[in-house]
Amino acid sequence: MSERDRDEHGRGEHVRSERGVDALLGALSEAAELGAGRVPQAELEAVRRITASAGERRALSSEHTVVGFFGATGSGKSSLMNALAGEAIARTHVRRPTTSAPLAAVWNPRGASALLDWLQVSDRRIMDRPFAPGQELSLIVLDLPDFDSVALEHRAIAERLAGQVDVLVWVVDPQKYADAVIHRDFIAPLATHASVTTAVLNQVDRLPPDEVGHVVESLRGLLRGDGLDGVQVLPVSATTGAGIDELRTRIARFAAERKAASERLAADVRGVAARLEHAGAPGSLRSADVQALERGLAAAAGVDAVADAVAASYRKRAGQVTGWPLTAWVLRLAPDPLRRLHLAAGRDRGRDADVHRTGLPPMSAAQRAQAGMAVRAYADAAASGLGEGWSAAIHEHAGDALESLPSELDRAIARTDLGARGSWWWPVLAALQWLALIVAVLGGMWLLLPILLPLWGMVAPVLPQLEGSGSWLDGWPVPLVGLIGGLLLGVVLGLVGALVSGAVGAARRARARRRLRTQVHRVAQEIVVLPIEGERERAREFAVAVRRAAGRKR
Repeated sequence: MSERDRDEHGRGEHVRSERGVDALLGALSEAAELGAGRVPQAELEAVRRITASAGERRALSSEHTVVGFFGATGSGKSSLMNALAGEAIARTHVRRPTTSAPLAAVWNPRGASALLDWLQVSDRRIMDRPFAPGQELSLIVLDLPDFDSVALEHRAIAERLAGQVDVLVWVVDPQKYADAVIHRDFIAPLATHASVTTAVLNQVDRLPPDEVGHVVESLRGLLRGDGLDGVQVLPVSATTGAGIDELRTRIARFAAERKAASERLAADVRGVAARLEHAGAPGSLRSADVQALERGLAAAAGVDAVADAVAASYRKRAGQVTGWPLTAWVLRLAPDPLRRLHLAAGRDRGRDADVHRTGLPPMSAAQRAQAGMAVRAYADAAASGLGEGWSAAIHEHAGDALESLPSELDRAIARTDLGARGSWWWPVLAALQWLALIVAVLGGMWLLLPILLPLWGMVAPVLPQLEGSGSWLDGWPVPLVGLIGGLLLGVVLGLVGALVSGAVGAARRARARRRLRTQVHRVAQEIVVLPIEGERERAREFAVAVRRAAGRKR
């Protein structure tokens, strides 16, 4: 591939990487917005730092690739840099620490000054000879203070630049490559940065040749344990020059492709996104969870009591209309169960629904506890799979719902059409009752005539008798048959009315219960389910944004 072709390829890779970073940053910003007040503030601050750092880095030279050499005391970073540069630009000494401030070796300095200012690197060396034969690379290589230095300011510099450079080169030596501090405090926290990380085992000339491979493999295993699976490990000796060309080739490849900066930013985003995944994602709610909520609210609202009142009211009013006229009036003295609850039958329940209230007694402590258990159980199910912040928000919605539920349920019952109106058969049966009563009264008065008329000096009439019926009634006086028949018919009609009103009342109870439960369902949805589901949807969108920011599919 010619130099021009390599340059065009590098520009194309850079553009594609930038677009990828844009998508990840957009997803991370979306996650931060959705997670406000739901995830710890420290994690949101980390998001803001990453987005700010990304903006700053992208505003600076995109042509230059910044490579940082990180290592412990005595790992040979400075010697390694001198070997790559082909001249002694970094100071080496047996006295430690050798490097107290970062040193930059710059290839192609045009546009690099602002970038180095942002990195806070003042010691700069402009390199005249090409970094790699036949390639014009825009490259900055940093020799950094030891991150295990006794001077705390040296460690602070190394930690800061570990978060800023494009490519991380971990330089270790055969004596300290397994140091727990190196892996725990520096390498492992950057486990998401494998694509821009290289491990260098320096000073392999101090090892017997047959042990180099074993140490390299051991280092690979440690890196896998740090989460950096697949990171290339290069055995190198700055003293003998072994492996220097391989290291130079790898660094040159980073610089030529011009995507290391974007990959580093993408790795930063993925690392922060991984910290946000603890918030979790909402689990699925079962229909049984909603049904249990509605059953609990229905019980707390006294739905069954109201439905029973509907049946009792219907039976009472049916008895008043269809019972024996001489005794049915007594039923008017008893209070109507629905009117006692301010739920008079036949009222347009939709009228003034927000003004009218029922006469149901306020929720007792037991009813409130029942409603509270139902709502909290639903909130627990809704918060399943979510982190502490989201769970707390859902339970806060549940608490708000419990405050308003008593009045909302009362209004719901007040606006419900209970279907307790009268029936078409009432006037029919009432007419028959009055007809039977009239027949009985006329029969009785007729029977009295033979007794009363002689007292007044009048001739007693002869009472007609039933003849030719062929039944045991033959010979009975017609007035007596009318009296007894009218009374018996009234009793029978009363029993029939009671049976029919009982059956219809039971049906009205069932219908009222269904309508009341429909209203309870509406209240449960508006007051409990929808606010909580809104929170769950926000958590769901947050989880999707986090997965996108982490570079994973939905």
